Parts: sequence; C-alpha cells; structure tokens
Amino acid sequence: MAVTMMRQDFEDSFSSFAAPMEACAISELRRADQPQVMEFLSARPLHTAFMAGLIRDNGLLSPQNRGSFYGSRNLMGRLEGVALIGHATMFEAHTEDSLVALARVARNCQNAHLIRGEEKSVKTFWKYYADTGREPRQVCGEQLFELKEAPARSANVPGLRPAIADELEKVLAVNSSMAFEECGTSPLQRDPSGFRNRTTRRIEKERVWVWFEDNRLVFKADLISETPEVTYLEGVYVHPEERGKGHGMRCLTTLCSQLLAKTQTLSLAVNDQNKRAIKFYTKVGFQFHSQYETIYLR
Repeated sequence: MAVTMMRQDFEDSFSSFAAPMEACAISELRRADQPQVMEFLSARPLHTAFMAGLIRDNGLLSPQNRGSFYGSRNLMGRLEGVALIGHATMFEAHTEDSLVALARVARNCQNAHLIRGEEKSVKTFWKYYADTGREPRQVCGEQLFELKEAPARSANVPGLRPAIADELEKVLAVNSSMAFEECGTSPLQRDPSGFRNRTTRRIEKERVWVWFEDNRLVFKADLISETPEVTYLEGVYVHPEERGKGHGMRCLTTLCSQLLAKTQTLSLAVNDQNKRAIKFYTKVGFQFHSQYETIYLR
C-alpha cells in the first residue's frame, strides 16, 4: 500500500537545503560519452544498477530507454551528475549543484511517470523540479536491500527456469496486477503494446524466472537490470493460494544462488508498508542498505 503525502507535508522537509552556488553545464549525452558515463556510474554500482543496465543493454541513445540521458558538468568539464529523464526518472549526482541542475531540466519532460532514488536526494530533486506548482500523485517510501552471499538454506528446485514465449500472457497478467497494487495504475491499460513488448523482450533475454506446478504460475521474479556488479530484482511473486507453504523461500534462495555465480550483489526495493515482504527478504538473507523514495506523478 502506497504512502500518500500532502504537498505541504512533503515540502516541510526541504528547509535545510541551500540554493546552489555554482553553475553547471547540462547537455544530452551522446554515444561518445558512454565510456565516461559508465565509469561515473561504476563509483556506486548498487545505486546506479538500473541506469547502467539500460546502457549496457541499449546504449545511451535508444527508444528502449524510454527517456534520454543527460549529464551535468562543472566548470572544468568534469562529469558530476547523470540522469535518465523520461518515463522513469532516475539520477546519480555527486554534488547538490548538479542534482539541482538536472531537476530543472527534468521539468521539461512531458511523459514522466515516476521519480525514484535515495530519499534525501529525491527530496532535493523534487524541491527544484516541482517549484512550478506540481504535486505528487503518491509518495512511496522504500527500503533498498542487498544480498552478497548465496543463502545458507539454498535448495534445488526442479523446474525453476527462465520463462518462455508461450507463458507471456500469464507473466503479463501477474506483472500488471502487481504494478496496479503498488502504484494504482495498470500498464496494460496505460501502455498495452509497450508493456507487452518490454515483457516479451525481457523473456527473450531470459530475465523472467518462473516455477509452475500443475500449469499454475506459483513463483515469478524479474531481473530488471544485470551488470557484473549488481543484478536488480523486481516483481517477486508467489501465487496467493500457495503462500505460506515455503515455495517462495525455496524458489528465491535457489534463484539467488544461481545469480550470485555471475554477479557480485543482488538488490531489490520493498515498500515500507509491506512488512510481510520485508520479513521474507530478511529471512532469505537480504540486508537493508538504504532508504529510497518513489514519487508517482500525476
């Protein structure tokens, strides 16, 4: 369940931030910038896994990114901030000046659905993004968890495997339902063809893992982003009628063990209000890393 905040409550937390003192040069990034951008993002791989994964998959310039990458440079030309501005707006900024500059550029994006990042950074970003009077539709507090070692209780689950094309409809139905529960809108209604194409592509890349029993989808997990340093998981699902039977624990620990053979860290974000999920991931072995926030836009 999302936590909804009124605008005044949301803005009260901004009073400690000072206005930027230095000018930043903002520009849309080009293909030639990719090596420098990837080096910049590699400084904090847990926080930049989503953006780094998109660039590894698609390059800096691609409609598959559902937005454009922008860079903020200081007066010496050094990269100090990178943002994906689009449907999902995310950023990595090493100075407040660059964060503020990127927020002001993001105001011009007409198709933004959400803004996500570390809680303090998102609050600063929003202060300068929304000073034209915008209000959030929902604000969700989230906890970022990480797992660096294979779970001790890992078990082999025969039949746990990447989904195949024939299972697309079942995966779409589950993912759409989970998205509606989290943010109040259904991607099957908002962007049916795009949602179908993105899910198809993820299945083709073997990034949707499933476990069926008697033709029922019991367990599912999506690998949203994969880099050598971090794999980011989302959409972990256990069929409602099969919960409490240990299926989720067995499937997720098995999957985590397999994934950690080719990446250093697994990460996922959990809504603050989902105490059952937080308890579940902690039992698997995930550890809290940092507080995040997602702003869903009107």
